[in-house]
Amino acid sequence: MEAKLKNKEETVLRTTESYKTLYEFRTGEYIDSLVHYLFFGIWDVLLFMFLGMAFFKMGILTGQASVKTYAFMCVIGLGVGLTISYLRLQPIIDAKFNRYEYTRNASFSFYELSRTFRSIGFLGLIMLLYKSGLFKWLFVLFRPVGQMAFTNYLMQSLICGLLFYGIGWGWYGRLERYEIYIVVAVIWVVQIIYSHLWLHYFRFGPLEWAWRSLTYWKLQPMKKSNKKEMDI
Repeated sequence: MEAKLKNKEETVLRTTESYKTLYEFRTGEYIDSLVHYLFFGIWDVLLFMFLGMAFFKMGILTGQASVKTYAFMCVIGLGVGLTISYLRLQPIIDAKFNRYEYTRNASFSFYELSRTFRSIGFLGLIMLLYKSGLFKWLFVLFRPVGQMAFTNYLMQSLICGLLFYGIGWGWYGRLERYEIYIVVAVIWVVQIIYSHLWLHYFRFGPLEWAWRSLTYWKLQPMKKSNKKEMDI
């Protein structure tokens, strides 16, 4: 326990100090994660890529499947997925979140299995909400955020870097869990408002426009040309 507390204090210190210290620490963490990802995490990504391709071909991702299909995905996916998640998390809790002890005693990792079923369950739930028509306002609210996914993804990284790293406010390791949820909610509100305002005047998000221009090797039209287009 003493070693874990010392490691925690060192992590907080190196994250909230100077940019040089932060860069060295995060680079080391990234290299370690990259090596682990290349050998283990890549299979997780490939699993969902192939699953997504299959769902697209079957019409599930495009909303062409029946309500019964989505209901089955929701009930089975969340039911099995959450049960497996409990079986996976309980040994971690028993090991007091000690990764070494958990790895040494765990006979099988349920991580990919639980993620797969839960993802199928949430996909079924989202499609049920969409097909019901009762939550149209919710999808309209989040649509611009999705259209600017690349921009918003990197914007979150920038905002959180300024909030939590030493180059900004240095909140890393200083907030309670409920305070982190407040930060998440505020960032989401900011991005929803920003996305709606931006797409009112422009066709694409700034990074989406840059990526699209690079893809076609030609500058794409950015500003909306008339009032009718701006209202879409």
